[in-house]
Amino acid sequence: MSGSELTVWYNTRCPVCDAGIDWQRSKLVAAMREGYIAFKDINQAPDALAAYGASLDDVRRRLHATDEAGRLIVGADVAIALWRLTKGEAWLATLFGNRVMLPLTRFAYDRFADLLFAWNRRKGRW
Repeated sequence: MSGSELTVWYNTRCPVCDAGIDWQRSKLVAAMREGYIAFKDINQAPDALAAYGASLDDVRRRLHATDEAGRLIVGADVAIALWRLTKGEAWLATLFGNRVMLPLTRFAYDRFADLLFAWNRRKGRW
């Protein structure tokens, strides 16, 4: 495989985001070794997703990822994509990513992300 099926961009300066990705990454070691997934710190490449119209603050607010076709995935959809790739967590993707639950999942994720983003800004984590 020449590139990752999923490249996840996240904010390492957010302690909640960083801990969550570390926890998820520990479950995906084999997939990372095989090149199916990569995790990247947006603070190391602030303009990495500019071609998609995503700013540094956009990525600091919500998870962003690109898939193997180069499509941008944002927010709860990134979490669902991660669950699909994580052994033993596909049921979470099925539960929260089905057509009935997905709008509620996205709404809850976005509200939590907004609160977390505001908290990080107040704490000066930039």
